[in-house]
Amino acid sequence: MLKRIFPFLSSLSNYNRSYFYGDLVAGITVGIMLVPQGMAYAMIAGMPPIYGLYAALVPQFVYALTGTSRQLAVGPVAMDSLLVAAGIGAMQLSGEGAYIAAVIFLTLLIGLVQLLFGFLKMGSFVNFLSKPVINGFTSAAAILIGLGQLKYILGVSLPQSGKIHVLLSNIFGSLGNANLLTLAMGIVVIVLIVVLRKINKKLPIPLLIVVLGILAVVIFGLEAKGIKIVGEIPRGLPKFELPVAHWDQIGKFLPIALTVALFGFMESISIAKTVEERHPEYEIDANQELRALGLSNILGSFFQSFSVSGSFSRSAVNDETGAKTSLSLVFSSIFIAGVLLFLTPVFYNLPTVALGGIIIVSVFGLIDLQYPLMLWKNRKDEFLLLIATFIMTLSIGLIEGIILGVLLSLLLLVYRISHPHIAILGRIKDTHYFKNVNRFSEDVLVDDDKLILRFDAQLYFGNKDYFKKQLYKEIEKKGPALKFVVLNAEPINYIDSSATVLLERIILELREKGIQFLIAGAIGPTRDILYSSGIIDVLGEENLFAQTFDAVECCSNPKERTGIQRKVSFQSKTKSL
Repeated sequence: MLKRIFPFLSSLSNYNRSYFYGDLVAGITVGIMLVPQGMAYAMIAGMPPIYGLYAALVPQFVYALTGTSRQLAVGPVAMDSLLVAAGIGAMQLSGEGAYIAAVIFLTLLIGLVQLLFGFLKMGSFVNFLSKPVINGFTSAAAILIGLGQLKYILGVSLPQSGKIHVLLSNIFGSLGNANLLTLAMGIVVIVLIVVLRKINKKLPIPLLIVVLGILAVVIFGLEAKGIKIVGEIPRGLPKFELPVAHWDQIGKFLPIALTVALFGFMESISIAKTVEERHPEYEIDANQELRALGLSNILGSFFQSFSVSGSFSRSAVNDETGAKTSLSLVFSSIFIAGVLLFLTPVFYNLPTVALGGIIIVSVFGLIDLQYPLMLWKNRKDEFLLLIATFIMTLSIGLIEGIILGVLLSLLLLVYRISHPHIAILGRIKDTHYFKNVNRFSEDVLVDDDKLILRFDAQLYFGNKDYFKKQLYKEIEKKGPALKFVVLNAEPINYIDSSATVLLERIILELREKGIQFLIAGAIGPTRDILYSSGIIDVLGEENLFAQTFDAVECCSNPKERTGIQRKVSFQSKTKSL
Protein backbone atom coordinates (compact mmCIF):
# COMPACT_ATOMS: atom_id res chain seq x y z
CA MET A 1 0.00 0.00 0.00
CA LEU A 2 2.78 2.41 1.00
CA LYS A 3 4.73 1.64 -2.18
CA ARG A 4 1.63 2.41 -4.27
CA ILE A 5 1.37 5.85 -2.68
CA PHE A 6 5.15 6.40 -2.81
CA PRO A 7 6.46 4.50 -5.89
CA PHE A 8 9.90 5.88 -5.05
CA LEU A 9 10.13 3.20 -2.33
CA SER A 10 9.93 0.43 -4.96
CA SER A 11 12.92 1.70 -6.91
CA LEU A 12 14.77 2.49 -3.68
CA SER A 13 14.33 -1.05 -2.30
CA ASN A 14 16.01 -2.43 -5.43
CA TYR A 15 18.49 0.43 -5.79
CA ASN A 16 21.81 -0.52 -7.32
CA ARG A 17 24.76 1.58 -6.19
CA SER A 18 25.92 1.73 -9.81
CA TYR A 19 22.87 3.95 -10.49
CA PHE A 20 24.08 6.66 -8.11
CA TYR A 21 26.54 8.34 -10.45
CA GLY A 22 24.02 8.52 -13.32
CA ASP A 23 21.29 9.89 -11.02
CA LEU A 24 23.68 12.48 -9.59
CA VAL A 25 24.96 13.72 -12.96
CA ALA A 26 21.42 13.79 -14.41
CA GLY A 27 20.07 15.64 -11.38
CA ILE A 28 22.75 18.34 -11.49
CA THR A 29 22.34 18.72 -15.28
CA VAL A 30 18.58 19.14 -14.98
CA GLY A 31 19.14 21.58 -12.11
CA ILE A 32 21.48 23.65 -14.28
CA MET A 33 18.82 23.73 -17.03
CA LEU A 34 16.13 24.66 -14.54
CA VAL A 35 17.78 27.85 -13.32
CA PRO A 36 17.47 29.88 -16.56
CA GLN A 37 14.35 28.04 -17.74
CA GLY A 38 12.54 28.47 -14.44
CA MET A 39 13.28 32.19 -14.34
CA ALA A 40 12.24 32.58 -17.98
CA TYR A 41 8.97 30.65 -17.52
CA ALA A 42 8.16 32.71 -14.44
CA MET A 43 8.34 35.77 -16.67
CA ILE A 44 5.89 34.12 -19.10
CA ALA A 45 3.51 33.55 -16.18
CA GLY A 46 3.82 37.24 -15.27
CA MET A 47 5.71 36.40 -12.06
CA PRO A 48 9.06 37.72 -10.78
CA PRO A 49 11.94 35.41 -11.88
CA ILE A 50 12.56 34.09 -8.35
CA TYR A 51 9.21 32.26 -8.44
CA GLY A 52 10.55 30.10 -11.27
CA LEU A 53 13.18 28.78 -8.86
CA TYR A 54 10.53 28.25 -6.18
CA ALA A 55 8.52 26.21 -8.71
CA ALA A 56 11.65 24.14 -9.42
CA LEU A 57 12.17 23.23 -5.76
CA VAL A 58 9.34 21.60 -3.80
CA PRO A 59 7.18 20.25 -6.69
CA GLN A 60 9.91 18.14 -8.28
CA PHE A 61 10.93 16.78 -4.86
CA VAL A 62 7.30 15.76 -4.18
CA TYR A 63 6.99 14.19 -7.63
CA ALA A 64 10.23 12.25 -7.06
CA LEU A 65 8.53 10.53 -4.12
CA THR A 66 5.06 10.01 -5.61
CA GLY A 67 5.44 9.74 -9.42
CA THR A 68 5.64 6.44 -11.32
CA SER A 69 8.01 7.68 -14.04
CA ARG A 70 11.68 7.44 -13.12
CA GLN A 71 12.88 9.93 -15.73
CA LEU A 72 10.09 12.52 -16.01
CA ALA A 73 11.42 15.96 -15.00
CA VAL A 74 8.67 18.00 -13.36
CA GLY A 75 8.84 21.77 -12.99
CA PRO A 76 7.78 25.04 -14.64
CA VAL A 77 6.97 24.77 -18.38
CA ALA A 78 6.15 27.36 -21.02
CA MET A 79 2.64 26.21 -21.91
CA ASP A 80 1.31 26.04 -18.36
CA SER A 81 2.89 29.42 -17.63
CA LEU A 82 1.15 31.03 -20.59
CA LEU A 83 -2.22 29.49 -19.66
CA VAL A 84 -1.80 30.82 -16.12
CA ALA A 85 -0.88 34.29 -17.42
CA ALA A 86 -3.83 34.33 -19.83
CA GLY A 87 -6.31 33.20 -17.18
CA ILE A 88 -5.19 35.37 -14.28
CA GLY A 89 -4.33 38.31 -16.53
CA ALA A 90 -7.94 38.42 -17.75
CA MET A 91 -9.06 39.07 -14.15
CA GLN A 92 -7.32 42.48 -14.26
CA LEU A 93 -6.13 42.37 -10.66
CA SER A 94 -4.61 45.48 -9.13
CA GLY A 95 -0.97 45.26 -8.13
CA GLU A 96 1.76 42.65 -8.35
CA GLY A 97 1.00 41.26 -4.89
CA ALA A 98 -2.62 40.50 -5.78
CA TYR A 99 -1.54 38.87 -9.04
CA ILE A 100 1.03 36.63 -7.32
CA ALA A 101 -1.51 35.63 -4.64
CA ALA A 102 -4.05 34.72 -7.34
CA VAL A 103 -1.51 32.59 -9.26
CA ILE A 104 -0.52 30.68 -6.12
CA PHE A 105 -4.18 30.07 -5.20
CA LEU A 106 -4.77 28.86 -8.78
CA THR A 107 -1.84 26.44 -8.34
CA LEU A 108 -3.53 25.02 -5.23
CA LEU A 109 -6.79 24.64 -7.15
CA ILE A 110 -5.02 22.95 -10.09
CA GLY A 111 -3.44 20.49 -7.69
CA LEU A 112 -6.78 19.73 -6.01
CA VAL A 113 -8.41 19.08 -9.41
CA GLN A 114 -5.59 16.72 -10.46
CA LEU A 115 -5.63 14.93 -7.11
CA LEU A 116 -9.42 14.49 -7.24
CA PHE A 117 -9.27 13.18 -10.82
CA GLY A 118 -6.52 10.80 -9.74
CA PHE A 119 -8.61 9.37 -6.89
CA LEU A 120 -11.59 9.07 -9.26
CA LYS A 121 -9.31 7.14 -11.66
CA MET A 122 -9.90 9.56 -14.52
CA GLY A 123 -6.44 9.16 -16.03
CA SER A 124 -7.97 8.21 -19.38
CA PHE A 125 -9.94 11.49 -19.43
CA VAL A 126 -6.97 13.12 -21.13
CA ASN A 127 -7.81 11.11 -24.27
CA PHE A 128 -10.40 13.78 -25.06
CA LEU A 129 -7.47 16.00 -26.00
CA SER A 130 -6.88 14.65 -29.50
CA LYS A 131 -3.54 15.16 -31.23
CA PRO A 132 -4.86 17.64 -33.87
CA VAL A 133 -6.29 19.79 -31.06
CA ILE A 134 -3.04 19.60 -29.08
CA ASN A 135 -0.93 20.39 -32.16
CA GLY A 136 -3.11 23.34 -33.19
CA PHE A 137 -3.19 24.72 -29.67
CA THR A 138 0.54 24.22 -29.03
CA SER A 139 1.56 25.92 -32.28
CA ALA A 140 -0.74 28.88 -31.61
CA ALA A 141 0.43 29.17 -28.01
CA ALA A 142 4.08 29.06 -29.13
CA ILE A 143 3.44 32.00 -31.46
CA LEU A 144 1.68 33.94 -28.69
CA ILE A 145 4.50 33.23 -26.23
CA GLY A 146 7.14 34.24 -28.76
CA LEU A 147 5.38 37.49 -29.67
CA GLY A 148 4.79 38.21 -25.99
CA GLN A 149 8.53 38.01 -25.32
CA LEU A 150 9.36 40.60 -27.99
CA LYS A 151 8.95 43.26 -25.31
CA TYR A 152 12.26 42.07 -23.81
CA ILE A 153 13.92 42.01 -27.24
CA LEU A 154 12.66 45.51 -28.11
CA GLY A 155 13.22 46.91 -24.61
CA VAL A 156 9.67 48.26 -24.33
CA SER A 157 6.68 47.67 -22.08
CA LEU A 158 3.90 45.66 -23.71
CA PRO A 159 0.71 44.47 -22.00
CA GLN A 160 0.38 40.68 -22.21
CA SER A 161 -2.53 39.41 -24.30
CA GLY A 162 -3.80 36.01 -25.41
CA LYS A 163 -5.10 37.41 -28.72
CA ILE A 164 -2.76 37.81 -31.65
CA HIS A 165 -4.38 40.90 -33.14
CA VAL A 166 -4.02 42.74 -29.82
CA LEU A 167 -0.40 41.59 -29.45
CA LEU A 168 0.53 42.64 -32.99
CA SER A 169 -1.17 46.01 -32.54
CA ASN A 170 0.77 46.62 -29.32
CA ILE A 171 4.05 45.51 -30.90
CA PHE A 172 3.73 47.71 -34.00
CA GLY A 173 2.60 50.62 -31.83
CA SER A 174 5.75 50.31 -29.71
CA LEU A 175 8.33 49.94 -32.48
CA GLY A 176 9.10 53.66 -32.35
CA ASN A 177 10.15 53.34 -28.71
CA ALA A 178 12.41 50.33 -29.22
CA ASN A 179 15.86 50.40 -27.63
CA LEU A 180 18.25 49.66 -30.51
CA LEU A 181 20.99 48.32 -28.22
CA THR A 182 18.52 45.94 -26.58
CA LEU A 183 17.24 44.88 -30.02
CA ALA A 184 20.78 44.22 -31.24
CA MET A 185 21.58 42.21 -28.12
CA GLY A 186 18.34 40.23 -28.53
CA ILE A 187 19.20 39.33 -32.11
CA VAL A 188 22.71 38.26 -31.04
CA VAL A 189 21.23 36.07 -28.26
CA ILE A 190 18.79 34.33 -30.63
CA VAL A 191 21.42 33.78 -33.35
CA LEU A 192 23.92 32.50 -30.76
CA ILE A 193 21.41 29.97 -29.36
CA VAL A 194 20.55 28.69 -32.86
CA VAL A 195 24.23 28.37 -33.83
CA LEU A 196 25.19 26.62 -30.57
CA ARG A 197 22.31 24.16 -31.01
CA LYS A 198 23.58 23.23 -34.44
CA ILE A 199 27.11 22.75 -33.10
CA ASN A 200 26.16 20.60 -30.09
CA LYS A 201 22.64 20.10 -28.72
CA LYS A 202 24.00 18.62 -25.49
CA LEU A 203 25.60 21.90 -24.41
CA PRO A 204 23.83 23.67 -21.49
CA ILE A 205 22.99 26.48 -23.91
CA PRO A 206 20.50 28.43 -21.71
CA LEU A 207 23.06 28.51 -18.88
CA LEU A 208 25.81 29.65 -21.27
CA ILE A 209 23.57 32.48 -22.51
CA VAL A 210 22.83 33.52 -18.93
CA VAL A 211 26.54 33.57 -18.02
CA LEU A 212 27.51 35.48 -21.18
CA GLY A 213 24.66 37.94 -20.63
CA ILE A 214 25.74 38.66 -17.06
CA LEU A 215 29.37 39.09 -18.12
CA ALA A 216 28.38 41.47 -20.95
CA VAL A 217 26.37 43.67 -18.57
CA VAL A 218 29.17 43.79 -16.00
CA ILE A 219 32.08 44.29 -18.41
CA PHE A 220 30.47 46.83 -20.75
CA GLY A 221 28.21 48.58 -18.22
CA LEU A 222 25.13 47.86 -20.31
CA GLU A 223 22.64 48.71 -17.55
CA ALA A 224 23.66 52.36 -17.79
CA LYS A 225 23.06 52.19 -21.55
CA GLY A 226 19.43 51.14 -21.23
CA ILE A 227 19.66 47.33 -21.00
CA LYS A 228 17.13 46.11 -18.44
CA ILE A 229 18.37 43.62 -15.86
CA VAL A 230 16.60 41.21 -13.50
CA GLY A 231 17.82 43.13 -10.44
CA GLU A 232 17.79 41.96 -6.86
CA ILE A 233 16.55 38.41 -6.31
CA PRO A 234 15.67 37.39 -2.73
CA ARG A 235 18.11 34.95 -1.20
CA GLY A 236 16.90 31.93 0.75
CA LEU A 237 14.39 29.12 0.54
CA PRO A 238 10.68 29.91 0.10
CA LYS A 239 8.76 30.15 3.36
CA PHE A 240 5.77 27.97 4.17
CA GLU A 241 2.62 30.04 3.61
CA LEU A 242 -0.97 29.03 3.04
CA PRO A 243 -2.24 30.47 -0.27
CA VAL A 244 -4.53 33.47 0.06
CA ALA A 245 -8.04 32.06 -0.40
CA HIS A 246 -10.21 33.32 -3.26
CA TRP A 247 -13.14 30.95 -2.73
CA ASP A 248 -15.59 33.80 -3.34
CA GLN A 249 -14.28 33.95 -6.94
CA ILE A 250 -14.14 30.21 -7.51
CA GLY A 251 -16.33 30.57 -10.63
CA LYS A 252 -13.54 32.57 -12.31
CA PHE A 253 -10.71 30.33 -11.15
CA LEU A 254 -12.23 26.89 -11.78
CA PRO A 255 -12.35 26.96 -15.63
CA ILE A 256 -8.68 28.03 -15.71
CA ALA A 257 -7.75 25.38 -13.14
CA LEU A 258 -9.51 22.62 -15.10
CA THR A 259 -7.82 23.65 -18.35
CA VAL A 260 -4.32 23.88 -16.88
CA ALA A 261 -4.80 20.69 -14.83
CA LEU A 262 -5.82 18.61 -17.84
CA PHE A 263 -3.34 20.13 -20.27
CA GLY A 264 -0.50 19.84 -17.76
CA PHE A 265 -1.36 16.19 -17.14
CA MET A 266 -1.61 15.53 -20.88
CA GLU A 267 1.88 16.98 -21.38
CA SER A 268 3.29 14.96 -18.50
CA ILE A 269 1.72 11.60 -19.36
CA SER A 270 2.64 11.83 -23.04
CA ILE A 271 6.28 12.58 -22.14
CA ALA A 272 6.32 9.86 -19.46
CA LYS A 273 4.89 7.29 -21.91
CA THR A 274 7.50 8.22 -24.51
CA VAL A 275 10.35 7.74 -22.04
CA GLU A 276 8.77 4.55 -20.64
CA GLU A 277 9.14 2.84 -24.03
CA ARG A 278 12.90 2.81 -23.48
CA HIS A 279 12.59 1.41 -19.94
CA PRO A 280 10.70 -1.90 -19.75
CA GLU A 281 11.70 -2.32 -16.09
CA TYR A 282 8.73 -0.22 -14.88
CA GLU A 283 5.21 0.83 -15.93
CA ILE A 284 3.47 4.18 -15.83
CA ASP A 285 0.25 4.40 -13.81
CA ALA A 286 -1.81 7.26 -15.29
CA ASN A 287 -3.99 7.68 -12.20
CA GLN A 288 -0.98 7.77 -9.86
CA GLU A 289 0.60 10.32 -12.21
CA LEU A 290 -2.47 12.52 -11.73
CA ARG A 291 -2.21 12.16 -7.96
CA ALA A 292 1.54 12.86 -8.04
CA LEU A 293 1.12 16.03 -10.10
CA GLY A 294 -1.76 17.07 -7.86
CA LEU A 295 0.34 16.67 -4.70
CA SER A 296 3.27 18.46 -6.37
CA ASN A 297 1.10 21.48 -7.16
CA ILE A 298 -0.71 21.48 -3.81
CA LEU A 299 2.44 21.27 -1.68
CA GLY A 300 4.25 23.57 -4.09
CA SER A 301 1.59 26.25 -3.59
CA PHE A 302 2.38 26.19 0.16
CA PHE A 303 5.93 27.22 -0.80
CA GLN A 304 5.01 29.94 -3.34
CA SER A 305 5.22 27.82 -6.47
CA PHE A 306 3.14 28.32 -9.60
CA SER A 307 1.75 25.46 -11.71
CA VAL A 308 4.18 22.72 -12.82
CA SER A 309 4.07 19.69 -15.11
CA GLY A 310 6.45 17.48 -17.08
CA SER A 311 9.05 19.09 -19.34
CA PHE A 312 9.99 17.34 -22.58
CA SER A 313 13.45 18.90 -22.92
CA ARG A 314 14.47 18.35 -19.29
CA SER A 315 13.03 14.80 -19.26
CA ALA A 316 15.01 13.95 -22.40
CA VAL A 317 18.20 15.33 -20.84
CA ASN A 318 17.46 13.54 -17.55
CA ASP A 319 17.16 10.24 -19.43
CA GLU A 320 20.13 10.79 -21.76
CA THR A 321 22.51 11.78 -18.95
CA GLY A 322 21.92 8.52 -17.08
CA ALA A 323 18.98 8.91 -14.68
CA LYS A 324 17.87 5.46 -13.54
CA THR A 325 15.50 6.45 -10.73
CA SER A 326 13.63 9.51 -9.54
CA LEU A 327 16.51 10.14 -7.12
CA SER A 328 17.86 12.36 -9.91
CA LEU A 329 15.01 14.81 -9.17
CA VAL A 330 15.99 14.82 -5.50
CA PHE A 331 19.53 15.84 -6.51
CA SER A 332 18.08 18.46 -8.83
CA SER A 333 15.99 19.88 -5.98
CA ILE A 334 19.08 20.01 -3.75
CA PHE A 335 20.94 21.88 -6.50
CA ILE A 336 18.11 24.45 -6.79
CA ALA A 337 18.08 24.83 -3.00
CA GLY A 338 21.82 25.58 -3.15
CA VAL A 339 21.24 28.23 -5.83
CA LEU A 340 18.51 29.86 -3.71
CA LEU A 341 20.68 29.86 -0.59
CA PHE A 342 23.98 31.03 -2.06
CA LEU A 343 23.84 32.10 -5.71
CA THR A 344 20.88 34.45 -6.23
CA PRO A 345 23.11 37.60 -6.06
CA VAL A 346 24.94 36.27 -9.15
CA PHE A 347 21.79 36.82 -11.23
CA TYR A 348 21.42 40.51 -10.29
CA ASN A 349 22.99 41.64 -13.59
CA LEU A 350 21.18 39.09 -15.76
CA PRO A 351 19.69 40.99 -18.75
CA THR A 352 16.02 40.22 -19.30
CA VAL A 353 16.69 40.23 -23.05
CA ALA A 354 18.74 37.03 -22.55
CA LEU A 355 15.78 35.27 -20.90
CA GLY A 356 13.47 36.58 -23.64
CA GLY A 357 15.74 35.14 -26.33
CA ILE A 358 15.89 31.77 -24.54
CA ILE A 359 12.09 31.63 -24.41
CA ILE A 360 11.56 32.63 -28.05
CA VAL A 361 13.92 29.99 -29.44
CA SER A 362 12.58 27.35 -27.05
CA VAL A 363 8.88 27.85 -27.78
CA PHE A 364 9.23 28.13 -31.56
CA GLY A 365 10.71 24.65 -31.41
CA LEU A 366 7.24 23.53 -30.27
CA ILE A 367 5.74 24.35 -33.68
CA ASP A 368 5.37 21.11 -35.64
CA LEU A 369 4.82 21.62 -39.38
CA GLN A 370 5.22 17.98 -40.42
CA TYR A 371 2.11 16.75 -38.63
CA PRO A 372 -0.31 19.26 -40.28
CA LEU A 373 1.18 18.43 -43.69
CA MET A 374 0.62 14.72 -43.05
CA LEU A 375 -3.00 15.41 -42.05
CA TRP A 376 -3.52 17.53 -45.16
CA LYS A 377 -2.47 14.59 -47.33
CA ASN A 378 -4.29 11.83 -45.46
CA ARG A 379 -6.86 13.22 -42.98
CA LYS A 380 -8.57 16.35 -44.29
CA ASP A 381 -11.18 16.39 -41.49
CA GLU A 382 -8.51 16.26 -38.77
CA PHE A 383 -6.48 18.91 -40.62
CA LEU A 384 -9.49 21.24 -40.51
CA LEU A 385 -9.87 20.49 -36.79
CA LEU A 386 -6.20 21.40 -36.24
CA ILE A 387 -6.51 24.65 -38.22
CA ALA A 388 -9.75 25.60 -36.45
CA THR A 389 -8.12 25.08 -33.03
CA PHE A 390 -5.05 27.04 -34.18
CA ILE A 391 -7.09 30.00 -35.42
CA MET A 392 -9.44 30.05 -32.40
CA THR A 393 -6.52 29.92 -29.97
CA LEU A 394 -4.79 32.81 -31.72
CA SER A 395 -7.85 35.00 -32.12
CA ILE A 396 -10.17 34.20 -29.21
CA GLY A 397 -7.83 33.18 -26.41
CA LEU A 398 -5.81 30.26 -25.08
CA ILE A 399 -8.32 28.73 -22.71
CA GLU A 400 -11.25 29.38 -25.02
CA GLY A 401 -9.28 27.97 -27.95
CA ILE A 402 -8.46 24.63 -26.36
CA ILE A 403 -11.98 24.21 -24.91
CA LEU A 404 -13.57 24.91 -28.29
CA GLY A 405 -11.02 22.62 -29.94
CA VAL A 406 -12.03 19.77 -27.63
CA LEU A 407 -15.72 20.43 -28.34
CA LEU A 408 -15.04 20.39 -32.09
CA SER A 409 -13.15 17.11 -31.80
CA LEU A 410 -16.10 15.60 -29.91
CA LEU A 411 -18.49 16.87 -32.59
CA LEU A 412 -16.27 15.28 -35.24
CA LEU A 413 -16.38 12.03 -33.27
CA VAL A 414 -20.19 12.20 -33.06
CA TYR A 415 -20.39 12.85 -36.81
CA ARG A 416 -18.17 9.86 -37.56
CA ILE A 417 -20.12 7.41 -35.42
CA SER A 418 -23.42 8.75 -36.74
CA HIS A 419 -22.23 8.32 -40.36
CA PRO A 420 -20.20 5.08 -40.20
CA HIS A 421 -18.78 3.16 -43.11
CA ILE A 422 -21.21 0.84 -44.88
CA ALA A 423 -19.86 -1.75 -47.32
CA ILE A 424 -21.81 -3.61 -49.99
CA LEU A 425 -20.35 -7.11 -50.16
CA GLY A 426 -19.88 -9.59 -52.94
CA ARG A 427 -18.48 -13.11 -53.01
CA ILE A 428 -14.86 -13.46 -54.14
CA LYS A 429 -14.73 -15.92 -57.04
CA ASP A 430 -14.04 -19.54 -56.08
CA THR A 431 -13.93 -18.72 -52.32
CA HIS A 432 -16.23 -18.35 -49.32
CA TYR A 433 -15.01 -14.77 -48.72
CA PHE A 434 -17.37 -11.79 -48.97
CA LYS A 435 -15.64 -8.46 -49.52
CA ASN A 436 -16.41 -4.84 -50.39
CA VAL A 437 -17.42 -4.68 -54.05
CA ASN A 438 -15.73 -1.27 -54.42
CA ARG A 439 -12.38 -2.71 -53.41
CA PHE A 440 -12.62 -6.02 -55.31
CA SER A 441 -14.81 -5.03 -58.26
CA GLU A 442 -13.10 -7.38 -60.73
CA ASP A 443 -13.02 -10.39 -58.41
CA VAL A 444 -16.49 -10.45 -56.84
CA LEU A 445 -19.71 -12.13 -57.86
CA VAL A 446 -22.89 -10.17 -57.11
CA ASP A 447 -26.31 -11.82 -57.33
CA ASP A 448 -29.18 -9.65 -58.54
CA ASP A 449 -31.58 -11.16 -55.99
CA LYS A 450 -29.32 -10.61 -52.98
CA LEU A 451 -28.12 -7.45 -51.18
CA ILE A 452 -25.32 -8.16 -48.71
CA LEU A 453 -24.13 -5.24 -46.61
CA ARG A 454 -21.82 -4.70 -43.63
CA PHE A 455 -22.45 -1.94 -41.09
CA ASP A 456 -19.12 -0.97 -39.47
CA ALA A 457 -20.31 0.45 -36.14
CA GLN A 458 -22.66 -0.10 -33.26
CA LEU A 459 -26.29 0.56 -34.15
CA TYR A 460 -27.79 3.23 -31.89
CA PHE A 461 -30.12 6.21 -31.86
CA GLY A 462 -27.50 8.51 -33.42
CA ASN A 463 -27.00 6.47 -36.62
CA LYS A 464 -30.18 4.35 -36.95
CA ASP A 465 -31.78 6.76 -39.44
CA TYR A 466 -28.56 6.88 -41.47
CA PHE A 467 -28.53 3.07 -41.51
CA LYS A 468 -32.12 2.92 -42.78
CA LYS A 469 -31.56 5.63 -45.39
CA GLN A 470 -28.47 3.90 -46.82
CA LEU A 471 -30.13 0.46 -46.72
CA TYR A 472 -33.21 1.62 -48.61
CA LYS A 473 -31.05 3.47 -51.13
CA GLU A 474 -29.20 0.22 -51.92
CA ILE A 475 -32.51 -1.70 -52.03
CA GLU A 476 -33.84 0.77 -54.58
CA LYS A 477 -30.71 0.30 -56.70
CA LYS A 478 -31.32 -3.46 -56.80
CA GLY A 479 -34.81 -3.07 -58.15
CA PRO A 480 -37.63 -5.64 -58.27
CA ALA A 481 -35.26 -8.62 -58.65
CA LEU A 482 -34.20 -8.31 -55.00
CA LYS A 483 -35.44 -11.15 -52.77
CA PHE A 484 -32.92 -11.28 -49.90
CA VAL A 485 -31.14 -8.70 -47.69
CA VAL A 486 -28.23 -10.12 -45.66
CA LEU A 487 -26.83 -7.92 -42.87
CA ASN A 488 -23.26 -8.84 -41.95
CA ALA A 489 -23.37 -7.89 -38.26
CA GLU A 490 -19.79 -8.81 -37.27
CA PRO A 491 -18.72 -5.17 -36.60
CA ILE A 492 -21.93 -4.38 -34.65
CA ASN A 493 -21.13 -4.74 -30.95
CA TYR A 494 -24.24 -3.04 -29.58
CA ILE A 495 -27.82 -2.26 -30.59
CA ASP A 496 -29.70 0.21 -28.38
CA SER A 497 -33.46 0.26 -27.75
CA SER A 498 -34.14 2.91 -30.41
CA ALA A 499 -32.30 0.87 -33.04
CA THR A 500 -34.06 -2.38 -32.07
CA VAL A 501 -37.43 -0.76 -32.73
CA LEU A 502 -36.19 0.47 -36.11
CA LEU A 503 -34.72 -2.93 -36.99
CA GLU A 504 -38.01 -4.69 -36.26
CA ARG A 505 -39.85 -2.17 -38.45
CA ILE A 506 -37.38 -2.69 -41.32
CA ILE A 507 -37.75 -6.48 -41.13
CA LEU A 508 -41.57 -6.23 -41.27
CA GLU A 509 -41.59 -3.60 -44.05
CA LEU A 510 -39.27 -5.68 -46.23
CA ARG A 511 -41.33 -8.82 -45.55
CA GLU A 512 -44.42 -7.02 -46.85
CA LYS A 513 -42.48 -6.30 -50.06
CA GLY A 514 -41.52 -9.95 -50.40
CA ILE A 515 -37.93 -9.41 -49.28
CA GLN A 516 -36.44 -11.74 -46.67
CA PHE A 517 -34.09 -10.16 -44.07
CA LEU A 518 -31.20 -12.26 -42.70
CA ILE A 519 -28.50 -11.49 -40.11
CA ALA A 520 -25.07 -13.15 -40.28
CA GLY A 521 -22.00 -13.13 -38.07
CA ALA A 522 -23.55 -11.47 -35.02
CA ILE A 523 -21.15 -11.65 -32.07
CA GLY A 524 -22.25 -12.88 -28.62
CA PRO A 525 -23.27 -9.52 -27.04
CA THR A 526 -25.25 -8.63 -30.17
CA ARG A 527 -27.01 -12.02 -30.21
CA ASP A 528 -27.94 -11.43 -26.55
CA ILE A 529 -29.61 -8.17 -27.58
CA LEU A 530 -31.40 -9.82 -30.51
CA TYR A 531 -32.98 -12.29 -28.08
CA SER A 532 -33.57 -10.00 -25.07
CA SER A 533 -35.15 -7.24 -27.19
CA GLY A 534 -37.48 -9.61 -29.03
CA ILE A 535 -35.99 -8.93 -32.48
CA ILE A 536 -35.44 -12.68 -32.89
CA ASP A 537 -39.20 -13.25 -32.65
CA VAL A 538 -39.73 -10.94 -35.64
CA LEU A 539 -36.65 -12.09 -37.52
CA GLY A 540 -37.01 -15.81 -36.85
CA GLU A 541 -34.13 -18.09 -35.84
CA GLU A 542 -34.12 -19.57 -39.31
CA ASN A 543 -32.79 -16.17 -40.53
CA LEU A 544 -29.88 -15.96 -38.06
CA PHE A 545 -26.52 -17.36 -39.23
CA ALA A 546 -22.99 -17.70 -37.92
CA GLN A 547 -21.37 -16.75 -41.26
CA THR A 548 -22.29 -14.70 -44.30
CA PHE A 549 -21.56 -17.68 -46.54
CA ASP A 550 -24.13 -19.81 -44.65
CA ALA A 551 -26.79 -17.11 -45.00
CA VAL A 552 -26.20 -16.69 -48.75
CA GLU A 553 -26.20 -20.47 -49.35
CA CYS A 554 -29.47 -20.77 -47.43
CA CYS A 555 -31.08 -18.19 -49.72
CA SER A 556 -30.46 -20.44 -52.73
CA ASN A 557 -30.57 -23.83 -51.05
CA PRO A 558 -32.41 -23.97 -47.69
CA LYS A 559 -31.39 -26.99 -45.64
CA GLU A 560 -31.46 -28.21 -42.05
CA ARG A 561 -28.50 -27.07 -40.00
CA THR A 562 -26.42 -29.41 -37.87
CA GLY A 563 -26.46 -29.24 -34.08
CA ILE A 564 -23.16 -27.37 -33.86
CA GLN A 565 -24.25 -24.94 -36.59
CA ARG A 566 -27.43 -24.18 -34.65
CA LYS A 567 -25.49 -23.76 -31.42
CA VAL A 568 -22.97 -21.35 -32.95
CA SER A 569 -25.72 -19.38 -34.72
CA PHE A 570 -28.24 -19.14 -31.87
CA GLN A 571 -26.15 -19.25 -28.66
CA SER A 572 -27.18 -16.45 -26.29
CA LYS A 573 -27.07 -15.84 -22.54
CA THR A 574 -30.63 -14.58 -22.71
CA LYS A 575 -31.85 -17.68 -24.53
CA SER A 576 -30.12 -20.04 -22.10
CA LEU A 577 -32.02 -18.44 -19.27
